[in-house]
Amino acid sequence: MTLFLTFPCGDQRALETNAQKGRNVPRGLRPERVRVTDKGHKRIDKDHYFMNIAIEVSRRSTCTRRQIGAIVVSDVGEIKSTGYNGNPRGIPHCEEIGCIRDKLNIPSGTRLETCTAVHAEQNALIQAGTNARHSTMYSTIVPCPICARMILNAQVARVVYIDDYSDLAGVELLKQAGVRLTRLNKDDFSAKLKK
Repeated sequence: MTLFLTFPCGDQRALETNAQKGRNVPRGLRPERVRVTDKGHKRIDKDHYFMNIAIEVSRRSTCTRRQIGAIVVSDVGEIKSTGYNGNPRGIPHCEEIGCIRDKLNIPSGTRLETCTAVHAEQNALIQAGTNARHSTMYSTIVPCPICARMILNAQVARVVYIDDYSDLAGVELLKQAGVRLTRLNKDDFSAKLKK
């Protein structure tokens, strides 16, 4: 006996609105049904599979405050790029010189221009180039407003994340533009996040 479980997509209303207005309806990787066999084996679904990879990517981060990972996946399930947060090439990393934001007591989500780091989502989009079009981005955190604008211009169709950012204006931008958002349960990744 085999059971199938269906996982819901993002904001269907926004997709229908865009379709009615004649806009291109974003594709992105669709959530899939999970197959459970009569022996109890549950094959991991693609959202959890790709988020686990994004968590591994975050371990390359050189940020001393928060390690973020992101990957861009095509609408047919191929990984096109990865990205993690840290200083640009040629600049000493914060783990070597210390965090300027910590030194100045700047709270998370404010005065982003003070930090020299490139966000994980930005690095993933830079690496993907035009391959980001119609893709799904998996990020260990919801994109900030700057990353959200870059995601919109790259024409990413869907964003999957597990944790919030201090400024949720990026979420509103993505919703307004019809990008499908899926938040995965952080508890599903608790053991992996503690490593």
